[in-house]
Amino acid sequence: MSPLPRQSFLPIAALLFLALAAIFGPSLWQHYLGALARRSAPLYAPRERVIGGNEPLAPRVAPPLEQLEPQGLEEAARYAAAHGSRALIVARHDHIVFERYWQGTDFDTVSDAQGFTPLLAVLATGVAIQHRRIGWPDEPLGLLLPEWAADPRGAITVRNLLQQSSGLAAQDGLSEAHDLNAAVLGSPLGAPPGTLRFVQPVDAQLLALVLERATHQRYAEYLSAALWRRLGAADAWLWLDHAGGLAHADCCMFARQGDWIRVGQMLARDGGYRGEQVIRPGWVEFMRIPARSDPDFGSLVRLALRPQPGSGAEGYASADTFVVQGSGGNRMWIVPSLQLAILATGDARGRDAHWDDARIPNLVMRAARDYLPPAARPGADLSTLVPGH
Repeated sequence: MSPLPRQSFLPIAALLFLALAAIFGPSLWQHYLGALARRSAPLYAPRERVIGGNEPLAPRVAPPLEQLEPQGLEEAARYAAAHGSRALIVARHDHIVFERYWQGTDFDTVSDAQGFTPLLAVLATGVAIQHRRIGWPDEPLGLLLPEWAADPRGAITVRNLLQQSSGLAAQDGLSEAHDLNAAVLGSPLGAPPGTLRFVQPVDAQLLALVLERATHQRYAEYLSAALWRRLGAADAWLWLDHAGGLAHADCCMFARQGDWIRVGQMLARDGGYRGEQVIRPGWVEFMRIPARSDPDFGSLVRLALRPQPGSGAEGYASADTFVVQGSGGNRMWIVPSLQLAILATGDARGRDAHWDDARIPNLVMRAARDYLPPAARPGADLSTLVPGH
């Protein structure tokens, strides 16, 4: 039986939308349909639901109650607005302390998670190791994928996938593949594993495949049970290569934009969220271990910002700041020492040429009354620390 043409899915999808809207209420689906309508890319279908906990948010409190000066947060919002942001949300400890929205969006607006999508595979891997479904971060894939048991690619480790340094060559047309399993397992080596950080979708797809094999669950099902539902987030959707097939783990998860602040709060607390340890303590610290292939990055997080000389851009105001970004305009900065999570969403096409990636987090950090500037290094030029001297 030949597969149905893409057009035939549209009436079915419309009926499905109406049925689910009756169940979950119109508001969420209005945001969802609006998000899809704004996209220039084709409709991502079929999709699979990641069941959420649909729980209330952490309490919202005024910034001064969390020792944050409102002026600094307002300045961060002005910068976000000037550079095409759709949302800016700041959380400290277990509270949301600041929110601004633009372009007709709000907390509940469902949108493409862009480069946040593969972060979930990294976090779910931590849970799988905690549950002993995966042995250890340096477990070779040859022990997890029988197809590679006697293949040189079997020497690639889980850590290599987490750090985007598998050494696998880029695959053209992966987003159009109707069999992601075959596509990722057919990826050839282009460099020795662990030697080169190369951002491509294959590594995240292999993580999703490894998780399915190790847990004996579908990827969406495991994400729901291990993370999404426990964070209380609303239902989300993953794009599949074909009906019943493998989920795209590298992109295109549709979720409420505000729900990502829950993930940020968990990262700031080393895997804890509102009194529950969602991921074992130490996994977020593991994610921050500099990769041998590129010490500015860990496991899908950037650890350091090195502005080009003369650019006028800043470095991060706290040495423990790390950021989740990937492709597109979304950013999520985490500052564990200050228990800050900062979410800024933006267009999938990315940020403009004048965007300074440290500007928003630095404004928020310096708005904290308990923020301490990095100690002056011996021999530092006093004029750079105290203007006019």
